Amino acid sequence: MKMFVDENSVVREIWGKSDTVLFIFAGASAEFALNRAVDWLYFTGRLPADPLGRLFSTVGYARQIVFSTEEVANNAIDKMAAIHAGVEQKRGYSIPDWAYRDVLFMLIDYSIRSYELLERKLSETEKAEVFDTFYRVGSRMGLKDLPQTFQEWLIAREEHLVQNLQESKYTSDLYKQYRKHLGPIRYVLLWEAQKLVVPKTVARMLKFGSTTWLVPVLAIYKITRKFNLDWLLKEAILPGAYKTEIKALDHMPA
Repeated sequence: MKMFVDENSVVREIWGKSDTVLFIFAGASAEFALNRAVDWLYFTGRLPADPLGRLFSTVGYARQIVFSTEEVANNAIDKMAAIHAGVEQKRGYSIPDWAYRDVLFMLIDYSIRSYELLERKLSETEKAEVFDTFYRVGSRMGLKDLPQTFQEWLIAREEHLVQNLQESKYTSDLYKQYRKHLGPIRYVLLWEAQKLVVPKTVARMLKFGSTTWLVPVLAIYKITRKFNLDWLLKEAILPGAYKTEIKALDHMPA
């Protein structure tokens, strides 16, 4: 059976580690707060009501796609498209095509940024593998005007960052929800983690500043991983209700 993502692809390594996936979420959660189409996430009520639950729902779909056969992955993509179509029908108009592309672009960008932050620099070939994976997701969903190569995506990504981000009432409200569901200490950790991974445009709009005390903490954390002690830190800082789900991120789905 042909896999949707080659078993030796770096994409599987990226999405097979809880550390990387959590940083992908951190970056995307910052950018979502600025996206001009974030009102769609408020229409269903799921994101503000349960940001962490929404994370694991989205991650579940992404990992099902990355670690499945083409048939299973395509079925997951089709199901995801059907869910969005249902939301569009309830609201009475369509989600903008650029908003779908924004989500794909975030998955590409934060996959690369998170892995390079925690592991090593990716080669251009490996970056192209990440792009290709999510390009095929978007193509299966029938999205228009997708960039055809990683180099074209780099240009499109910058254009989207300029055109599709704005500070709104949803920005402040979404961060209030993050604080409510994470608690003050974990919320500060999220804020500092976002500083490490978001593009400069996002950092400037959210007034992040240029420094974070998480850099030396991250260096220590990388050392603990070598001795399999990283879960001592994770146990201390992660919400108890989601520890099982987070641990599962370190294993490839069957």
